[in-house]
Amino acid sequence: MMAMLKRAVQIGSGLTGADPRALVGALRGAPRFVRHLAEYSRRVPLGAPFRPHVGDLFPVLTDYEAEAGTARGHYFHQDLWFARKICAARPARHLDIGSRVDGFVAHLLTFMPVTIIDVRPMESKVEGLTFVQADATRLDAFADGSVESVSTLHAVEHFGLGRYGDPIAPDACFTAMRSLARVLAPGGRLYFSVPIGRERVEFNAHRVFDPLTVLRSFSDLRLASFAAVDDAGDLQTATEPEAWRDARYACGLFELTK
Repeated sequence: MMAMLKRAVQIGSGLTGADPRALVGALRGAPRFVRHLAEYSRRVPLGAPFRPHVGDLFPVLTDYEAEAGTARGHYFHQDLWFARKICAARPARHLDIGSRVDGFVAHLLTFMPVTIIDVRPMESKVEGLTFVQADATRLDAFADGSVESVSTLHAVEHFGLGRYGDPIAPDACFTAMRSLARVLAPGGRLYFSVPIGRERVEFNAHRVFDPLTVLRSFSDLRLASFAAVDDAGDLQTATEPEAWRDARYACGLFELTK
């Protein structure tokens, strides 16, 4: 029993991290886990396949009352909203900078190849995925007006804060925005998202942008469409950027063109 409890603590700590609510949920789930284990063990004969062994236990203590999935939040809505737009546009090639590979980029790879740039290393043998490790703030490898379709989702707010091993550079986010505008081809599309609301830096996690700061930073581009994921995690499409200046931690979805 002591070995089982030790295993539960080890796994529970890894699953819950520093989230106190998850830790409370794990503690509440522990008695149910013990009851279920005892019932299951009584119904599986000694020596039978899938008989539980203490050393193999993997207590998952917070799923008893969980929902079937998550269809809300910044990443879910931004990845789907932008992927649908790119799928409809069908550009000849697409460049992504720093977006989530196992979310948004994976969506795109179902219908087209993608080149991604990130300051961090990555190994991949996935067909259609080309990875370039580079500083994405300047995009020196790309000529002016040379990129037809480019995205950077929930990434630029981190640039220059050192969180991902990049050098400290307070203006890196704005350098990146200027570079994105520079490389975008006439008639091309830039798909861009960052946290929006009361403008601030929450060092070293991220910045939160006034949505009008984003538009001013892309003054050479035109806003083609806009949506936002609100503080509750729901997508709002019938809205304007200025309506989100006082949000706590929303996500602005900007489709821009030149």
